[in-house]
Order: sequence, then C-alpha cells, then structure tokens
Amino acid sequence: MTLAPTPTAARPADVLTWGHGPRTLEVFLEPTCPFSGRAFGKVDALMARAGKDRLTLKIRLLSQPWHTFSPVTVRAVLAATTAEDGRDAATRVLAAVFAHRERFEPTDHCAGPVLDRSPREVLAEIEQLSGVALAEAFARPALTTDVKWQARYARQNGVHVTPTFLIDGLVVPDMGSGETVEAWLGRLGLA
Repeated sequence: MTLAPTPTAARPADVLTWGHGPRTLEVFLEPTCPFSGRAFGKVDALMARAGKDRLTLKIRLLSQPWHTFSPVTVRAVLAATTAEDGRDAATRVLAAVFAHRERFEPTDHCAGPVLDRSPREVLAEIEQLSGVALAEAFARPALTTDVKWQARYARQNGVHVTPTFLIDGLVVPDMGSGETVEAWLGRLGLA
C-alpha cells in the first residue's frame, strides 16, 4: 500500500528498515510502551535468524495519548533518523527510552514526579541517555510531516495499539510481543 503524503522530502519513511527480503514485517511501536520494548528487544534476534535476504523488517511509530510523553518520545526517535547514521541513531534512542521507561512515563500515566517534567527536559534526558544530539532536528518544523505520516499510516492500516504487527501489509491481530522469535518466524513462514 502506497500512501501520501510522503515524509520529509530528503528522507523516505523507511529509515527504520532492516533487511531486503520478500517477506515484510512491519512492527508498530510506541517508545514508552513496555510491550513495545519487549518486541523491540527481539528485532536483532529475528533478523539474525530470518536473514536480511529473506525478511524486510520495518519499525513504525505510533504515538498513544494515554502515554503522557508519547508525542515527545516519538518525535525524538524521528529526529534521530535525520542524523547521518539515522537508523542506528534512532535505534539508540529507542533503546535508551525503553531501558529507562520510568523516566518518561508518569506512574499510572497520570501521577508521580515525571508529571512535573517539561518536554524540553524529557528531550534533554533522552539525548543524555542515548548519546544522540536531538534538539536541533527536533525543533525543525519539517519533522512534523514525518510525525503525521507515521500517524496517518497507522490509522490507514487499522492500527490502534502497540505493538501491532503487519505481515505483508495485513494486520495479524493475535501476534504479540510475548511470543518467541521462533513463533514469529513460524508466522512469517521463515522457520
């Protein structure tokens, strides 16, 4: 499925892509979602087992309103994709947020000291934890196009929660982050 509008003209939507195989797995993640973190933690193992010639894996981002700093963390990941080593920088940002979720999500989504933080403070902490400079790219108005593309793409594909998995463009509603890499490979026909 090809969708318009395209993200920032200088970059394609598929910066967060591994492999170039005929089977495609798209994984919709939210950076402060613990289940997304569990799925993200399996990307390297999945690609190692599947092989880059057999599988194309694409990470998509889906901001979720009940995760208080979701828009900030999603935009931070997309800002990282603008770096020279875009995919690797974004991977470091995702890994840092997933590893320190409690610093970016208030208790029960609505309480605790994290609630007192500003978006600028959240961004600074992501930079510090990931080692990726984000502030300049984060502030570019053109990055909003990328954020909107991710949201539109998720909506057009019927994706509402994370993680959600699409195999060759079709949502697999019962596929989850709690499954093993072996189970994922089976679903993909790559076991």
